[in-house]
Amino acid sequence: MVASSKRELPRFDPTVPNEARVLDFIIGGKDNFAVDREAAEKVLEVAPNLPLLMRESRKCLGRMVRFLAQAGIRQFVDIGCGLPTRGNVHEIAQAAAPGSRVVYVDNDPVVVAHAQALLVSNDDTSVVQADARDVEHILTHPGLTSLIDLKQPVAFLLISLLHVIHEDDVATGIVKRLRDAMSPGSHLAIAHVISDICPDVTADLWKLFRRTDTDESEPRCNARAKAEVDPYFDGLDLVEPGVVHLPAWRPDPGEPTVHPASVWVVGGVGRKN
Repeated sequence: MVASSKRELPRFDPTVPNEARVLDFIIGGKDNFAVDREAAEKVLEVAPNLPLLMRESRKCLGRMVRFLAQAGIRQFVDIGCGLPTRGNVHEIAQAAAPGSRVVYVDNDPVVVAHAQALLVSNDDTSVVQADARDVEHILTHPGLTSLIDLKQPVAFLLISLLHVIHEDDVATGIVKRLRDAMSPGSHLAIAHVISDICPDVTADLWKLFRRTDTDESEPRCNARAKAEVDPYFDGLDLVEPGVVHLPAWRPDPGEPTVHPASVWVVGGVGRKN
């Protein structure tokens, strides 16, 4: 059961590095502290091309959201949304389809506070603080149910979320529960770091982002392989071109070419019939 893996929500602590703030610093944001910047320097030593991966992830998210809007989706739930940056889901969706409703979900109080401040004047968006492992809480939270009708098509976005869920059974449980909650015509979008291309780099990053330095119970020693990501779309019809490296997922005409294999993140979109 997913709910059995529920954790206490984190509290704001500027003395402990936070993954969202570390990534915010890497992409040039200002919502971070000295401890986050120190951690970011270690991360960049291991993976100097991480800024490229993050840029490609944001670009692919934009393409996915525009595709979903064109496919008629008007409800979006972004789980593990991270700190607000330019090109947020609500900006893209509401530009493509005015009136689209967007719910952001994150367990980080800093992320939630910034998102709430950003969206204070947008009645078609809301922010929910919740752990992705507690899917039932997310699906029944008033911040979601006030905007999202699960009896109508919805898009669940799991962009750069599942690879931070180290327990395979929990990650699979999250996806299965969301698939079960989706009405016909709904979509599931996933982007996930994989170990296939740079296994040494992803293994070192895995160690940096472990829960603790002494957690010997850690169930994995590296990110999942692409073959482990593909089953998340079981029971759904994959949108072309399937689960591919992010630069290869429906690139916009004239978009600068990035070799797909240089981005060790794959993504895809599945539709429930």
